[in-house]
Amino acid sequence: MKVAFVYDAVYPWVKGGGEKRIYELGKRLAAQGHEVHVFGVKWWSGARTIGNEGMILHGVCAPMELYVDGRRSISEAIFFSLRLFFSLIGEKFDVIDVSVFPYFSCYSAKLVSILRGNPMIITWHEVWGNYWYEYLGSGGFAGKLIEFTVSRLNAKSIAVSGMTKRNLEALGVSGSDIHIIPNGIDLRRIAGIQPSNYKCDIIFIGRLIKEKNAGILLEAIGHVKKVRPDVQCSIIGDGPEKEKLVRFAAGYGLSDNVRFFGFMDYDEMIARLKSSKMLILPSGREGFGMVVIEAFACGVPVITVNSPRNAASLLVNEDTGLVVGLDTLELAEAICTLVKDRTLRQKMSSSLLEKAEEYDWDRIVGQLTRLYEGSMASKDKSGDI
Repeated sequence: MKVAFVYDAVYPWVKGGGEKRIYELGKRLAAQGHEVHVFGVKWWSGARTIGNEGMILHGVCAPMELYVDGRRSISEAIFFSLRLFFSLIGEKFDVIDVSVFPYFSCYSAKLVSILRGNPMIITWHEVWGNYWYEYLGSGGFAGKLIEFTVSRLNAKSIAVSGMTKRNLEALGVSGSDIHIIPNGIDLRRIAGIQPSNYKCDIIFIGRLIKEKNAGILLEAIGHVKKVRPDVQCSIIGDGPEKEKLVRFAAGYGLSDNVRFFGFMDYDEMIARLKSSKMLILPSGREGFGMVVIEAFACGVPVITVNSPRNAASLLVNEDTGLVVGLDTLELAEAICTLVKDRTLRQKMSSSLLEKAEEYDWDRIVGQLTRLYEGSMASKDKSGDI
């Protein structure tokens, strides 16, 4: 097969769940002999087209800021989608797999799909619905309208979680056209990484944007510090909220308890995760929560929050961690429970590792391949998909 992935952010230059998914699936498809192309922003130096892990990366346009005032840049999304058409139209693919965010690229990919006869699949990490009004205020109507029209582009859809599938169905997409193919982890790679010598009680890993609620975590640590003055927390990640969070930690008297690190090499990040007592993900909005299953593979319990837009909360149960309300005191109490109860953490460990096996990338790439082959067969029979 000749496969094209489309997403403006490209791993490892931009580190996030969607980018990592394409990287992991793409390199496995390439290792199986498929021809894999990735169309994204040219984050790298040198030639516009380069090879990486057996894949061919196409730099659609020069780097631009992904976030403006803490929100995804609309101008970047539009510019990328316009340039994408001219990059994508040059070759014929057996299937185009386009990540729904940032939406406008789906229109370009659909036009190429029509003109070149390429089957297209849209991968949905999230469906925002009414959350658009929280994100854009009065402009949320336009966001909802764009999301709705993208859902009508006559393409089969991949949902990374059951929550995302249900939200797509709420938009009117037929459940038979939605295939759940979750994010995954490289179990063998994680198993081979030794824990870091840098120990901490709590670790947070993720992009520092408002929706991740890292500020609520810092407030909770302030309460935990009252009963455990030596509590230690590592914040691994970067983003538009970082400076604000650093100032907050200093003003809250947490400079000795909280250390900020930028995004780091994957092996180092996993080593830090393995040397922590728990992962905290207080995000109110997660399409999946890949870091949760990475924690499972490290035998590290997870505390996340119960939110209607947090699919990560569906991954965690009493055997693998704790799910609490999006409340500072509830989060602090849960942290104290896991910090002090070593027996509980050890009891969870075997369940965590067993659960992680369900999300091995090698298993997931098989599901994806079967979907692609089915899409190609449908195209041959009907002339459209």
